[in-house]
Amino acid sequence: MPRNTLFRKMVLLLVMMLVPIVGLYFYSNRTSTEVLGTELSQSSANQLNFFQTQVNTNIERFSLWPTLLIQDPDIFGFKDVFLNSEYFNLDMINLVKRIQTKLNIQESSSDWKTKLYIFSPSLGRMVSDNDVESYDNDDLKKRMRPGWQVKKMGEGDEAYYSFSLFTAYPYSSFSHPEDANLIIELQFDSSNIQNMLDKFKSDGRRDPIYYRPDMGVIYNRSADRPLTDSILRQLRQEPLKKAENRRLELDGETYLVNIAASDTTGWYLIDYVPLKEIVAPIEQSNRLFYVSVGLTLLLSCLAAYMLYAQVQVPVKRLVLAFKKLQHEDYSVRLEAKGNNEFGFVFQRFNSMVGQIQELFENVYMERIHVREARLKQLQSQINPHFFYNCFSFISSMAKLGNMKAVVAMAHNLSNYYRYTTRQERDVVPLQEELDFVRSYLEIQKMRKPQLEFAVDIPEVMRKWEVPLLVVQPLVENAVLHGIEPKSGAGSVRIAGEVGPGEMRIIVEDGGRGMTEEQMEGLRRSLTLPMSQDMGCGLWNVRQRMLIHYGDTAGLRFAKSGLGGVRVELHWPIEHTNIRTGSR
Repeated sequence: MPRNTLFRKMVLLLVMMLVPIVGLYFYSNRTSTEVLGTELSQSSANQLNFFQTQVNTNIERFSLWPTLLIQDPDIFGFKDVFLNSEYFNLDMINLVKRIQTKLNIQESSSDWKTKLYIFSPSLGRMVSDNDVESYDNDDLKKRMRPGWQVKKMGEGDEAYYSFSLFTAYPYSSFSHPEDANLIIELQFDSSNIQNMLDKFKSDGRRDPIYYRPDMGVIYNRSADRPLTDSILRQLRQEPLKKAENRRLELDGETYLVNIAASDTTGWYLIDYVPLKEIVAPIEQSNRLFYVSVGLTLLLSCLAAYMLYAQVQVPVKRLVLAFKKLQHEDYSVRLEAKGNNEFGFVFQRFNSMVGQIQELFENVYMERIHVREARLKQLQSQINPHFFYNCFSFISSMAKLGNMKAVVAMAHNLSNYYRYTTRQERDVVPLQEELDFVRSYLEIQKMRKPQLEFAVDIPEVMRKWEVPLLVVQPLVENAVLHGIEPKSGAGSVRIAGEVGPGEMRIIVEDGGRGMTEEQMEGLRRSLTLPMSQDMGCGLWNVRQRMLIHYGDTAGLRFAKSGLGGVRVELHWPIEHTNIRTGSR
């Protein structure tokens, strides 16, 4: 069938017209998307920086609180108070209450939940907005470090981070808390940052987080943690910059990630958004454009098809019909649709194919008759092969006066002749063939008493059909060419096997055997036309197997474990029948 049909040419022309339009639209759309992505990245970076500035401003404001508190007269005077007894006196209690009130006012001055603690080494007491208690000086010394300290608290989903800042008076006593006159600690936890992240997310962002490589992650409360962790794993593959944006591929989806670092805390504010959410309106516009182009192409193709169906389709059907004829499918017919020129051509085509089919059927039947005649001829060539030896045996026994052997041989020969002259069937059950082979072996055992034989055929195989006289020639060759030339006892074994996709009947003997070169010569001779120099037994068996079962059937030769030759008769299992005449 020609490839460039009329319909294809018309469709190709339409496509060539639409491709430049689609290409220009695609280029314009891609440029717009890139500009939009750049602007969005800049906008996201500005919002992150603004958010980071808010957090830093709060933390820097908290850093001034201890300095402001020390300027308070009550708190500054608290450093010079000493206890003369285990309990506070009235003046001391009033002083502590005033300090607690001022701490509470200071903590309430911010939207963040903070906690202020004042440590007095002279009293050995810690004052908070609602309590006064003793403290462990060693523990305090361990926790005191310059700048903001961050500590992870809890595990799993309950984990949070505690931020603390210490101020000592005088500052020179920072590393020796026991020498300080006054120590102030400011604390807040990561829930304050989570509140800001939640508010930032509610403005339309997608899962903003705080991240510090040596500490961990502060998630917003509705964060998609598995997705966030996957993005962080990819980000860690390259060093993070103070301010940057990246595009990451994750599970087939592209994410736009913006990063802003805090100089105050060392934490990174990271925000990400799927790129498809950004370009979704553009993609929808693209889909509408492509759908309109597709509809235009579809309508154009429909118009082309109207012309194509009237001319090209009938021609194509006619060409396909000729291809089937080329592959010898003579059952092909064309159905004429409509009363037009092609209807007339199809009628004439059907008439021509019908005449060709009838001619070939006649020729095929003649070939079948020739094949059957050849099969009968091959069978008839096998029948006389055994009689000569039998008559020679009867003659010898008669000369020796062994009439019992003559009678037995004549009886077996009668049975043998009756089986070999059954030309009314091409195939017989394997059991009948085995009975015939057993009679043959009994006759040979009369000639050579040392001969031993065994038949090991599964019961299920005995009902299968095989061509007439295909096992006996193999047994005869084993006896005549394997056992008799060898002095002493000999054995013949007949077995049946069901292999992968094929059936096998194996005949092996304990005779003198053959070399590998002799076997190879035997294999070659069976593939050549029969000549006067070779015996017809094995050649006829192989030819009959090929006629009955095709090229996959035949004979195999190998060395036998009994010492002689192993001959394997094989044919495809799908060609095996059980009841006579079912083929």
